Amino acid sequence: MKERYLLQMGGSTSLFNATVLLLNFLFLSIKTKYFAYFKAGISFVSILNKLAVVALFFTMLGTQNVQAADNHNEAELPEVTIMASPFENHTELDMAQPVSVLEGDRLLYKQESSLGDTLSGELGVASSSFGPGAGRPLIRGLDGPRIQILENGIDTLDVSSLSADHAVTVESINASKIEVLRGPSTLLYGGGAIGGVVNVVTNKIPRRIFKKLTGNFGARGNTSTQEKSGSFNASGSVGNNISLNASGFRRKTNDYGIPGSQNRNDPNHGKKGTVKNSGTDSGGGSIGGSIIGSRGYIGGSLSRSESKYGIPSEEAPKIDLVKNRYDIAGELDRPVVGFEKLKVKMGYSDYRHTEFENTGAVGSVFNNQGIDSRAELLHRPVKGWKGVLGVQVKDRDFSAAGEETIVPKTNSRNTGVFLIEERHWNNFHLDVGARYEHASVDPKSANNSRKYDLYGVSIGGKWKPTDGYSIGLSGTRGQRAPATEELYTSGAHHATETFQTGNQTLKKETSNNLDLSLSKTSGAIRWQTNFFYNYFENYIYYANADTDSNGIADRVDEEGTADPDGELLVQNIAQGGATFYGVEAEIKFIFKPKVLDLRLFTDYVRARLNSGGNIPRTTPQRFGLEWNHRSGPWKLNLMTTHVLKQNKRAALETSTRGYTMINLTAGYTMKMNRSTKLTVFLQGKNLMNEDVRLHTSYLKDFAPRPGRALLIGVRGQF
Repeated sequence: MKERYLLQMGGSTSLFNATVLLLNFLFLSIKTKYFAYFKAGISFVSILNKLAVVALFFTMLGTQNVQAADNHNEAELPEVTIMASPFENHTELDMAQPVSVLEGDRLLYKQESSLGDTLSGELGVASSSFGPGAGRPLIRGLDGPRIQILENGIDTLDVSSLSADHAVTVESINASKIEVLRGPSTLLYGGGAIGGVVNVVTNKIPRRIFKKLTGNFGARGNTSTQEKSGSFNASGSVGNNISLNASGFRRKTNDYGIPGSQNRNDPNHGKKGTVKNSGTDSGGGSIGGSIIGSRGYIGGSLSRSESKYGIPSEEAPKIDLVKNRYDIAGELDRPVVGFEKLKVKMGYSDYRHTEFENTGAVGSVFNNQGIDSRAELLHRPVKGWKGVLGVQVKDRDFSAAGEETIVPKTNSRNTGVFLIEERHWNNFHLDVGARYEHASVDPKSANNSRKYDLYGVSIGGKWKPTDGYSIGLSGTRGQRAPATEELYTSGAHHATETFQTGNQTLKKETSNNLDLSLSKTSGAIRWQTNFFYNYFENYIYYANADTDSNGIADRVDEEGTADPDGELLVQNIAQGGATFYGVEAEIKFIFKPKVLDLRLFTDYVRARLNSGGNIPRTTPQRFGLEWNHRSGPWKLNLMTTHVLKQNKRAALETSTRGYTMINLTAGYTMKMNRSTKLTVFLQGKNLMNEDVRLHTSYLKDFAPRPGRALLIGVRGQF
């Protein structure tokens, strides 16, 4: 039966094959409550789960006939320039590394209060989810200091990588687009990008002259979180060479609603239907300007962001953070002989983060002053090769004070130089590069300082054998210095309900990554499949302690005294070899261009320690369906995601049940005049009112995701 099924999928009846695949995904994407009572139904779902990726691949191989039969539906994908690339006018289709871009209506409809939650539906991306106030993206199962969060190509310079309960201080609500580079990007951005990059693109520093005032405004409300939010963004020009920008936002939410009990292990604990201490109150604004000439521009911006939010843990702490940021950016064409362009960027941040106990007393205060600066020179072609020579300097002064301080005052510095070259031959593109980086971590305490020399190399190619098809292959070896918290943490961390101990003898972490991508970007059926394999030397992770080897994780009280009923789980920093591998795949059926399309997708990551066992909080496999229909001013979107149960858990880690998330959006766009339009949209989220718990979250057993919600919003563009 299985053999016949796969044979059919690889046959010539491509439309039939695609239909079979569609039915498979539909079955996977709709919750089968009634089938749960039948063993046959359960077995069938299990088989489909295992065959889905294989079926998708074989269907892709058989789509040529559909394209030939539907040439009238031919429509090339719009080219989206990737700002995180060092080369001019590079698009998704030019890059050997898998890239996702969220913009336009997709960004509007997917916006959440945290960056991680906003991106969690993208291929290979999940969220650490610490309630609405804090959620950092995970890429291919990697998180924390391995994922570089950027704003316009510069580090956010906050402390979100220090712990999952710390918010990312860059907002998606005023972003023009968000770029996700899946896989190592260490050559450009250093060891902090060993797992991937998220670049939030804004218009804080204008790069062009505007003929008229241009921008947008918006507002939205949510019944589950009781959200009330608003934003604006405006850019304009004065005279022939000065452009200005101003933006701002405000968001306020209350404790959000859930289907049942907050604590999965104790249904009688806490108020049913509500996650306590999950409210947020955040806002911010920026002003910026540029002088623009015939050979480039120079500009700067000043921004401030504030956020007050609760952590829905047993201890119920609250966080109040403030960040002031200053940015400078500029470009100059033909700066010196032999070079086409000079790019410079610099960001400075003054960050303060106060954690309050549930009594209102100050538990700890974090201060972080950081600067990230980079310069890139693009040289003219030499025997067909174009390249970028760059330098990056990052400096950070971190301090913490208070009774709950567990990380010492520390100065860290990273200085890197890199060279990336590329060449094109008709339908083939090759890029190679190397980076050297010196990293130092100097604690202002009795702890030992550490210094690391980090090296990175990369080679990648993309071949387009025929129009619309491409094959990409890239290999990267990159290194990361241990983060401050991995080296020196020692003490109770109430937000994560853990007692953590670092390791001052940690070695540098090395990633050896291989990516293979196959894609079809034109025609009635389009698809992409990415396979990745990442072998880590000296992988750093938090491991649950079990000192008496009884199979029960150690627990202590807040003083660190052993107590089986203690509120804190003991975690120690460990290091060893690890392997991550997986697949990301999607197929898109364009029944009528710009009118009706259907997207099916899946992603899977397997993360194991070479010594045995699994990596903690690994993303479970997902299957999804997205349906879009446009009719005149109306747009309908149905998004269904089925997440499988995560049984591949780390030592002393609990399993997490699967769930199905269904969201439905209806939008209506009105043209007010030739240049102004207004979009009103209504969303139903988690329509089946599922008890959604994320395996990637420290709080999965104590804080599920919001239940059924109705969201209404408006966005104007002018």
